[in-house]
Amino acid sequence: MQVRSPLSYVVLFGVTLSLMIGCSNPASQMKTGTEQGASSTPVTGSVRLGFSAWPGWFPWQVAQEEGIFQKNNVPVDLKWFDGYLESISTLTAGQIDANSQTLGDTVSSIAGGADQVVVLVNDNSTGNDKIIVRDGIKSITDLKGKKVAAEEGTVDHFLLLLGMKKAGLSPKDIQFVPLETGKAAAAFVSGKVDAVAVFAPFTTQALKLKGSKELFSSKDFPGSISDHLVFTRKFVAENPEKVQAMVESWFATLDYIKSNPSKSNEIMAKRAGVSLDEYKAYADGTKIFTVEENIKAFQPGSTMTSLPFAAKEMSKFLNDVGLAKTTPDTSKIFDDRFVKAYAQKAKKP
Repeated sequence: MQVRSPLSYVVLFGVTLSLMIGCSNPASQMKTGTEQGASSTPVTGSVRLGFSAWPGWFPWQVAQEEGIFQKNNVPVDLKWFDGYLESISTLTAGQIDANSQTLGDTVSSIAGGADQVVVLVNDNSTGNDKIIVRDGIKSITDLKGKKVAAEEGTVDHFLLLLGMKKAGLSPKDIQFVPLETGKAAAAFVSGKVDAVAVFAPFTTQALKLKGSKELFSSKDFPGSISDHLVFTRKFVAENPEKVQAMVESWFATLDYIKSNPSKSNEIMAKRAGVSLDEYKAYADGTKIFTVEENIKAFQPGSTMTSLPFAAKEMSKFLNDVGLAKTTPDTSKIFDDRFVKAYAQKAKKP
């Protein structure tokens, strides 16, 4: 969850250096690079796929370790990023072909000039993005005047503002502290801020503060946070067969996880850097999408469950908070032909 944070906010890191402290999530200590289990020398012509710490993206690790990419005849150079922001900037720079990222961050990247395409819905956050508060804060209105940390412009910031708006609060009613997600969780645990907006597995870290609790989550705002497989438009145009193979590998991985839950959960918990029990606790907070749910999500609509509608809302949000100076043409973001092709193939005996 989902951050998940855009390239244009690297400048914020300078502001946050004074808040860096020792507490960190185990997942953040794993180094960026070619994924565990993959060859140190990528196969020529492989799909360079980035992913980072979020429950809806850990299935890619299963696909790698269980040979699912190979079974679908697509060589993949799977790259783990210990910082989600780095994965966004690496895709924008064209140093990878695809990335696992949120709709909001994709809209933000496109507003900044990137040319990217959403080809698959991995999941919707249904509780794994949370606003967590210290002891004594009992309602959203209690946030008034408090220090609240989040990664500015990200879906968790968006979720925070959605909850505040519903309770009649404006952004000016809180002391907003812009911090990268891992640092935000650490600042909360150390008592530097009163509340924090974070996603799993950083929620586990934040809730270690004695007396802390969830105030509200993405479960309260269905469809507000969606996660995707996003390619550069250039790669899609030049390699449609590889994009198709990646989409089919994803659904094959979901089938494998369903048939082999114990082994799959062990692989994903290890990648997350949490215990097996902690990882299982994330299950209800992430709704993994079926192919039918994918097809429905790509359709026009008037709620956040429709990707075209949600993209327009995210674009408006980024403009309203001053984090985007242009309004992107969101009609060009989505390409559902690969999901539809898989659905047709899956129907055949």
